[in-house]
Amino acid sequence: MMIHDITSLAGKSKKRKRIGRGHGSGQGKQAGRGHKGAGSRSGDAAKRGFEGGQMPYFRRLAKFGFTNAQFKTEFWIVNLADIVRHPSFAKGGKVDIDTLIKAGLVRDTSRDLKILGSIGEDGLKAKLDVTASRVSMSARRLIEGAGGKVHETGTRRDHVRGVDRNADDKSPKKLTKKLKRGANSRGKAAVAAQEAAQE
Repeated sequence: MMIHDITSLAGKSKKRKRIGRGHGSGQGKQAGRGHKGAGSRSGDAAKRGFEGGQMPYFRRLAKFGFTNAQFKTEFWIVNLADIVRHPSFAKGGKVDIDTLIKAGLVRDTSRDLKILGSIGEDGLKAKLDVTASRVSMSARRLIEGAGGKVHETGTRRDHVRGVDRNADDKSPKKLTKKLKRGANSRGKAAVAAQEAAQE
């Protein structure tokens, strides 16, 4: 005959283990806390997910979700000094993405073109007709000072926001939801929203 045949309550509850009651209890000395370290002292309270200092599991997992990285505008950046140094543009001429590809200064048309205006002490003497997505202010100053022309086509972001890169006023004309949402604030977005509403 077994004990469970006698009663269904047999073995239902178990006596609590009393630790820290000396060697005779069977849980003496370290009392189940192990040897030394923070865990063996009173007052130890490790944070949830703490793994002893190794990289926690939640930080080892791959992160995914929304990111703006895919919308970043990447440019082919070409310096005026490199353009003028090339034989194709030494005496001036048309500078755009196609002519720069032929000259070997730009790889392909996969990115927008940006012209920067760093040049030596001699300055720019060649007359250039530049067409690019972006042209820095210093480059524009040098090109127009040498009698050339600059036409900025703008990036996709410029077209969406209604920014004319060739105009003196480069503020966005097509206001986005973000700008409208800040209409009650005193930031640049609010000022642009108020001006558009007045027009």
